Amino acid sequence: MKKITLFMIALTFAGFLPAQDKSTITFTFDHLALSVKDIDRSAEFYKNVLNLNEIINRTEIPGIRWFSFGDGKELHLISIISEEVTLNKAVHLALTSTSFDEFVKVLEKFNVQYSDWPGTPNTVNMRTDGIKQIYFQDPDGYWIEVNNVVQMK
Repeated sequence: MKKITLFMIALTFAGFLPAQDKSTITFTFDHLALSVKDIDRSAEFYKNVLNLNEIINRTEIPGIRWFSFGDGKELHLISIISEEVTLNKAVHLALTSTSFDEFVKVLEKFNVQYSDWPGTPNTVNMRTDGIKQIYFQDPDGYWIEVNNVVQMK
């Protein structure tokens, strides 16, 4: 009888125990890591074309370089992995800029080919909601989108 009583008491109080509420689990973007073949060539691309600042690689592992997007968001370039990466345009890094038209001129200055979503060279994609987009690739073939979404918000 004592076991049944204890079981009933346990069931009664089980409803008062705090459960992990999945809605309290949140995430924020931290970093993007890209596997690259030539660390110096890729680092120069992200420094010059995207004007990213290089930051301290806290892992101190050779063959890895870190860059800042600001607000604690980072890009990590990793050249110590030898496996091939399969890429397509649907897998891309998307950035937004209030200086969209000026950035297109930067790409032209560095002879970086860009296109709209279908792939028409040197063409800006115009979405039906008025957002401008361009797509281009880094030295390792990773796709990057730049758009003007921040101007539309």
